[in-house]
Amino acid sequence: MAPFGCRFGTAAWKSSDETGEPITELPCDLELPPIYSIHSTWQKRFIVLLAAISAFFSPVTAQIYLPALNVIAEEFQVTAAQINLTVTTYMIFQGITPMFIGGFADTAGRRPAYVICFVVYIAANIGLALSKNYASLLVMRCLQSAGSSSTVALCQAVVADIITSADRGQYIAITAIPTILGPSIGPVLGGVLSQYLGWRWIFWFLTIAAVLNLGVVLFWFPETCRRIVGDGSFRAHPIYSTFCHLLRDKYSRRRRPKNQRTNSSGSRTPSLRIRAPNPLSSLRLLAHKELFMLLVFSAVVFAGFYAIVTALPSQLAALYGFNDLKIGLMYLPTAGGSLVSAAVAGPALDFNYRRHAARLGICVDKKRQTDLADFPIERARLEVGLPLLVLSTAVTAAWGWAIQAKAHVAVVCVLLFLIGLTIVGLNNSFNVLIVDIYPGKAGAAVAANNLTRCLVGAAATAVIVPMIEKLGAGGAFTLIAGLYVLFSPMVFIIMSRGMRWRAELREKDERKRMKNASADRR
Repeated sequence: MAPFGCRFGTAAWKSSDETGEPITELPCDLELPPIYSIHSTWQKRFIVLLAAISAFFSPVTAQIYLPALNVIAEEFQVTAAQINLTVTTYMIFQGITPMFIGGFADTAGRRPAYVICFVVYIAANIGLALSKNYASLLVMRCLQSAGSSSTVALCQAVVADIITSADRGQYIAITAIPTILGPSIGPVLGGVLSQYLGWRWIFWFLTIAAVLNLGVVLFWFPETCRRIVGDGSFRAHPIYSTFCHLLRDKYSRRRRPKNQRTNSSGSRTPSLRIRAPNPLSSLRLLAHKELFMLLVFSAVVFAGFYAIVTALPSQLAALYGFNDLKIGLMYLPTAGGSLVSAAVAGPALDFNYRRHAARLGICVDKKRQTDLADFPIERARLEVGLPLLVLSTAVTAAWGWAIQAKAHVAVVCVLLFLIGLTIVGLNNSFNVLIVDIYPGKAGAAVAANNLTRCLVGAAATAVIVPMIEKLGAGGAFTLIAGLYVLFSPMVFIIMSRGMRWRAELREKDERKRMKNASADRR
């Protein structure tokens, strides 16, 4: 199919959104690509909102029981190091599990993946609430991570399923909010539950919330995986239908005449083929040069964010004398920055995409997917991230020196707000680009991103306190800012060579398909 758009033609074609407002008008007599998704704008927003709410469980669960660690250690009569092991193992499973679920969701569908995740998660929370010893707590904590950690990858995969590249920036920005709000809200919520109801109610609360969320998913969340339902109009096995659709279909069949019921029930049900999850699908993607460099730099940037939020409690307690409640409230400026980032960076990504499309004479339609083979998508996304990279580097170093100098708390709050604004906005540009270059393997690609972030983030959380003790807060965070500068050439390499690397991958895949086809004929 020809690229979506042209500079010359005899017939004028006008694209518009659902409000009737034109997006662009260019002469074009080429065949238009099909509609990318049959879902309306409000249906897309509802689907992405449900996916984002589901993704909220992973970061919240990681942080919500931190205020109760001392109480749990005392009840089970274990050391602080032993109870901290439950945090470490959670992060390990948080990095590994999405490699299984991400690839599984790309082939078997999003709904089965969500059901598996939440069933495991609910069972683990019940086990944690009923734990009677340290061993059961540790095992259930691992299962809890296994159940919740893949929801972030699934959320971004859902966006890739139903949102075109022209409209993807603002939606990906929205899906990034849970990963930032979770660490901010989790400790506050956990502290309140632990103090007034007891630490076990942390897990009962998560159980109740997960059951309600699973119910909403089962009743209203449609299957979006393009291998299963295409643009949403393909007929799939009933396992992929929402309960609401099944009930409506059953009711409509009852109202039909008997002869029509027979014909309808006699229609062939699509076959169900579910493959076993293959974690290697994510690891194989790391061999691709563009994705590897993108994930490495993204992990370095997010490691700096993890270092800041990890060091925040000890620094505020030691230098400012803050109690647990005040420390929890100090996470809110970062959350506020992330919200502003979602409101600003997302539309900026979409605007820059349209700007590049206009320069190439490409018609942009939010309902139709543009062929990105000859489109500089790397520049369209990363040009938005470059100013944020410069600002985040400066703000990270400034935050360290402000803490060391015991600056006024208002200065610290402003810097934390800017950290949330810049680092989250920068990572949004990375996340959108990952989904853009791997639309058919979004689950596996985001899982690979999650793996690198968790591994590097775990290392950052382990070394930041010793670094501060050795270098001081100013020196430690200046060193982290220096790592941003050291790895920043990767961004320019991706922008200049990314399109060529994608072309090489397409040629390699085409040769592989031709080889397999010739082998099958033999």
